[in-house]
Amino acid sequence: MLDIRFIRENTDTVRASLQKRGAKLNLDEAIALDEERRKTLLELDDFRRRKNEANDEITKLLKEKKDPKAKIASMKEVASKIDAFEEKLRAQEEQLAKLLMVIPNIVDASVPVGDPTHNKIVRQWGDSKKFDFQPKPHTEICEYLDIVDFARGSKISGSNFILYKKLGAKLERALINFMLDLHTAKHGYQEMWPPVLVNRASMTGTGQLPKLEEDMYRLKDDDLFLIPTAEVPVTNIHRDDVLSEEDLPLYYTAYTPCFRREAGSYGKETKGLVRVHQFDKVELVKFVKPENSFDELEKLVENAETVLQALGLPYRVVLLASGDISFAATKCYDLEAYAPGLGTWLEVSSCSNFIDFQARRANIRYRNKATKKLEFVHTLNGSGVALARTVIALLENYQQKDGSVMIPEALRPYMGALEKIER
Repeated sequence: MLDIRFIRENTDTVRASLQKRGAKLNLDEAIALDEERRKTLLELDDFRRRKNEANDEITKLLKEKKDPKAKIASMKEVASKIDAFEEKLRAQEEQLAKLLMVIPNIVDASVPVGDPTHNKIVRQWGDSKKFDFQPKPHTEICEYLDIVDFARGSKISGSNFILYKKLGAKLERALINFMLDLHTAKHGYQEMWPPVLVNRASMTGTGQLPKLEEDMYRLKDDDLFLIPTAEVPVTNIHRDDVLSEEDLPLYYTAYTPCFRREAGSYGKETKGLVRVHQFDKVELVKFVKPENSFDELEKLVENAETVLQALGLPYRVVLLASGDISFAATKCYDLEAYAPGLGTWLEVSSCSNFIDFQARRANIRYRNKATKKLEFVHTLNGSGVALARTVIALLENYQQKDGSVMIPEALRPYMGALEKIER
């Protein structure tokens, strides 16, 4: 969340950022409430000063063996005022906190301004595969090879839930293990295995709540949520912690299933594996010093790119426009893999820098050795990468004329040296 002092001192910057996002928020309400809160605090401090002075006078009167009753009576009146102003301040601070929770992060100056049509393609890797036959969409490939059962997935749980089977299940597991090994061995991430149910404080800390509560799966009898991404539990590992500067940067990676209620609301895009309510993802999370966070974002994108390059999947890196980045991000890149059967680009990774926005909400700080002061860390996260869309790209790019699918060389050690999936 944004610091109210930052909003107060940079009101025009915050207004401009909201306009870039297309966010319709009444910033004046928060500014006015902050002004009232500060006035209340000044009055409260004045009454506290008067109470302290009265205490000193009463002590002096007692020492001089004089009657302190009148002064005690006036002090009780002041004490009553203090109680009233403390209650008023508490209510104002609670209301202000609620208003600050729904103000999105500042958009970085390097971000293109506009809706998603203003997203900028930064670079592209790999050539689109050339086929001497009409490439099939992944739904037909999965059915022919009997590796995903869409109908039974829906029977078990409902629409847009998936049942991987046989070599489809093995392929999913192979991809997860391959990515975890790559990020821990080559990129220096520490592996974590977090809970997939988290509390409200964890969801609030990373910015999913209160804004996106309706999009989340929540338990009926417990105030717990199924995670939409491993970003939530992994970032909250250090909620309320003071980290050592010597330990920064911290890099964590984790595999989790992810759950999102909104996935089924996109019409024709819901067919097959494109949008599902439960999907697997290997996540990358960073805790870094503020001066390094934008360089760390570029490295994060490169880490995710390494996965797609190793799998030989054509992809492009897209810098998201101001109207397309998430609530908590200041800057975000998407990685989109090409799916020739569908004839479209599919987002398989989203890499974001949140600067101190999440750290303020989750109270994650470090002690600056030079200044000896506590400062908020900067947090980043990215998919490294997400399934099932990577599976779509793999199946559609590596399909053969006979209906089989070749397995990328990087995955073969994880597939028992299998070279292709055949019927």
